[in-house]
Amino acid sequence: MSAPEVITLRHSDGAEARILAGFGFNCFSWVVPVGGRRIETLWQHPEFAGGKQRPSGSGIPLLFPFPGRIEAGRFEWDGREYSLPANDNRGNAIHGFVHERPWRVLERTDTSAVGEFHADRDAPEIRGLWPADFRIRARIELAATTLRLDFTCDNPDSRPLPCGFGTHPYYRVPLGGAHADACVVRLPVRSRWELIELLPTGRRLTLENGDALRAGEPFGQLRFDDAFTDLEFSGDWMAASIADPESGTQLTARASSGFRECVVYTPPHREAICIEPLTCVPGAILLQARGIDAGLRVLAPGESFSVSMELAIETTRDVKA
Repeated sequence: MSAPEVITLRHSDGAEARILAGFGFNCFSWVVPVGGRRIETLWQHPEFAGGKQRPSGSGIPLLFPFPGRIEAGRFEWDGREYSLPANDNRGNAIHGFVHERPWRVLERTDTSAVGEFHADRDAPEIRGLWPADFRIRARIELAATTLRLDFTCDNPDSRPLPCGFGTHPYYRVPLGGAHADACVVRLPVRSRWELIELLPTGRRLTLENGDALRAGEPFGQLRFDDAFTDLEFSGDWMAASIADPESGTQLTARASSGFRECVVYTPPHREAICIEPLTCVPGAILLQARGIDAGLRVLAPGESFSVSMELAIETTRDVKA
C-alpha cells in the first residue's frame, strides 16, 4: 500500500505546515522561523507520514462524530442498540471514525487546504455503526506565525445526528530550548470531570489547583490524562499556552466558544503535551441518556455547527542569554 498523500503549505516568510490528507487530514507538522531558527511546534512519530503509526498519536488528530471513549463501545439511540469496535486497548471505542481514514481534498493553495470526509461516500463500510450519516469539513490556513483551523460538522441524513467533535493536538516541548521540564504551561480550566478507568462518571469536581494551572505550571510537574470543564473564555475564545523560557518562544492555542470541554494529556514519552478542545465530554452519548448535560449535539437533517482554532507563535521577553 502506498503512503498517504501529504499536502505541504508554505508561507513566504518561511513557515511551513504538512497535512496527511490520506490519514485523517492530520496537520502533523508546523514549522515556524523564530530568531533565526526553525522551530517544529507539533510532535509526530518519525514514521507517522507513512500512515503506519497510531492515527491518534501524532500531530493534530481530528475526532468525529465522537471524541474520547464510549464505554465498551455500546450505546442505545432512538430505541436501537449500537456496537462499535473496541479500539483503545481497554475494551472501549475511542475517537470516532475520521482520524484514521482518507479525506478528499476540495481546495488547495500555497498557504491553505480544505478537506472533507463524508461517511456514506468515503467509508460506506461504517454505515450502521452510527445513528446517522455525517460529514465534516476542515480548512487549514498558514500565515507567517499563525495556523488557523476551521471546522464545520453537518448532518446530510434524513435522521437526527448525535455527535461531538474534538481535536487532539500534540504540542512539542521544549519549543527550541533544551529542557522540556522548564516550559511553563497555562491552562484555562476551573473544574474537572471525575474519571474512573479514563471513563467519565458524570460528576463534576472542583479543581483545587485551578489558580496555579491558570497562572502557569512547569511541564516537569504535570502528569495528566484528565477531562476539564468550566473553561475560562475571553470573549469568544479560550487560550492555553506553552512558554519556553530558554528559547524565548511561546505557543498560544486558542479555541472558539463552541468548545466547552478540554482534555489534557501528557504522553509517556514526555516530548509533548496534548491540550484537546472538545465540544462535548468523552462518552457524552451515554451521559446524556442519564440526563447529564454532557454537551452532546443532536443535529437535525441539514443542520450544522462550526468551531475554530488558532495557533500562534511569538517571542517572549524572558529569553536566557
